[in-house]
Amino acid sequence: MIDNPLPVDSGHGPTADASDAAVRSSHEKPHSFRRSMTGRVVSAKMSKTVVVEVVTHRRDPLYGKYVRSRARYKAHDEKNQFKVGDEVEIQEHRPISRDKRFLVTRLVKKYVEE
Repeated sequence: MIDNPLPVDSGHGPTADASDAAVRSSHEKPHSFRRSMTGRVVSAKMSKTVVVEVVTHRRDPLYGKYVRSRARYKAHDEKNQFKVGDEVEIQEHRPISRDKRFLVTRLVKKYVEE
């Protein structure tokens, strides 16, 4: 029988925990990527919620024409401070309710009625 001079690490015990924690802390970044978009508030009738319409322009691959697409997102507005027409920035967040997955982070431009 051959004697093995090196100890075999079974993955359990204090050496495995310390090395795994060191590897995890050096590689993991908390929430490094969350989508941020700018859009216009189209509805503010709900409590602590605004509906933000984000309009994006992309070039059609075949014809080269710019196509406008819009998406509406429900975003969390804690203080009910944003009104219809305001341009705001929203950021992706963990689910807040069934439909809300965004937070309003800042006001880009206040709506001025002429």
